[in-house]
Amino acid sequence: MQLRKEIEPQLDIAEKFYSEILKSITDYTNFCDKNGDEENIEYQKLEDKLHKLTGKDITQFNLWEWWEDEGVEVLSFRIALPAPPKVENITKAELSEIVCNRLECFDNWPTNRDQNDRSFEAQFFPYLDTYYHDFLRINFKRTYNYQKIFCTQKDKDKNSFELSDETKVDKLWNDGKF
Repeated sequence: MQLRKEIEPQLDIAEKFYSEILKSITDYTNFCDKNGDEENIEYQKLEDKLHKLTGKDITQFNLWEWWEDEGVEVLSFRIALPAPPKVENITKAELSEIVCNRLECFDNWPTNRDQNDRSFEAQFFPYLDTYYHDFLRINFKRTYNYQKIFCTQKDKDKNSFELSDETKVDKLWNDGKF
């Protein structure tokens, strides 16, 4: 299912800023390897530059030790991708598309994806999970609870289980109540 334009991640903007962000972070890393940055002067310059470029609060990202996380490429992508918007009148079908196909089943999105596709979108679509979780957090404030919806649960006998995609959608859609 195609989502409305305002719901889809703005990959064109992310692609526009990605190379500059990647270069800035790797330049900073190389600078620190040679010179250090004990006073965090260069770090602050990097944060300021990335903030001006994206408008994002860069303090939420780990610019120092990116190699311990997903790598500099994914970090640069996450910084470059604009935050999801608040969207009016989201349909249950749109919510279902996000939960069932965008978050849980990356093999299904995009459905026409060529396995040899090396485009920007194909390279980074597996890392859109944060975008979609943020989208749900913003647009389903009353019902979004990552732990209670998207994590493994325990029943009364302490057996582990995961909610079905339909149940996740219902919990988000129905104020989390049954």
